[in-house]
Amino acid sequence: SFGKEYTAAVEAKQVAQQEAQRAAFVVERAKQERQQKIVQAEGEAEAAEMLGKAMGMNPGYLKLRKIRAAQSISRMIAQSQNRVFLPGNSLMINLQDPTFDDLSEKLTKK
Repeated sequence: SFGKEYTAAVEAKQVAQQEAQRAAFVVERAKQERQQKIVQAEGEAEAAEMLGKAMGMNPGYLKLRKIRAAQSISRMIAQSQNRVFLPGNSLMINLQDPTFDDLSEKLTKK
């Protein structure tokens, strides 16, 4: 009977150690995820600040962003298996649209 009790106690101790290790792992993973979110938020804030400065210093920057967005949209549509006819101005592809120039000038004056 002593051998069975001893074996059960050893097994219980091993199970308790494994549960403690699992709990420590979960806590460590939560800490890492928290730190990752903080770093990501700081990066996004810095990117937004840099974007604001770039738009203020160079009004053409907003036009460049629009051109890149139009290229990305055009590339995605060209690679798609689906064929849909859409007006170009609704996809930000009309780069000659005077309303865009007016809007970008208003944004850079703020």
